[in-house]
Amino acid sequence: MKMKDNENLRIFASKIVLVPYEAFHVPKYHAWMESEELRELTASERLSLQEEYNMQEKWRNDTDKCTFIVLDRAVYDQKSSETREVRETEAMIGDVNIFYEPSHDGRGEGEVEIMIAESWARGKGCGREALCAMLRFGQEFLHTERFTSKIGYDNKASLKLFKKLGFQEISRSDVFKEVTLEFDASSHGVFNAWTPGYCVETIK
Repeated sequence: MKMKDNENLRIFASKIVLVPYEAFHVPKYHAWMESEELRELTASERLSLQEEYNMQEKWRNDTDKCTFIVLDRAVYDQKSSETREVRETEAMIGDVNIFYEPSHDGRGEGEVEIMIAESWARGKGCGREALCAMLRFGQEFLHTERFTSKIGYDNKASLKLFKKLGFQEISRSDVFKEVTLEFDASSHGVFNAWTPGYCVETIK
């Protein structure tokens, strides 16, 4: 793992666009994470704005993390005349990540997380499509064949989503109040039905 595999890449599907997490996304992201509800659902700590900038740099540069900001495709397409910074910031609805163990050789297994922060973007299938686009990217570009996810007991929407996609529960932790789910992605084409219009392009 010598370089970032999402460096300057953008992923399209019918409802969403995934873009690398840049510094200009931080103020809106930080505003999201001022929500106690979101912090509880994502098991996140409250950070200062400067700490959020530091975290963005770490997420952007660490080779054991693959992070994308989720954009609403309809808003993104409407803002085509704007600068990249304005266009992406106004279309931001969440983020999606895959974390790899730095001690492991390769990326055969990764832990995935999804957050749709904007309430108006929920219930439209954006989260499912963003998650599946990320899983497909992990499978096809990073050669990941096994995905796991740790989801809090109270995060019923995420538990329902992951189980609907075929993730299987493998353990529970009453201490951390979370469920660990697993998905075997060794078969090619497994995410195709969930990612209409999927394509990956280089950001110029």
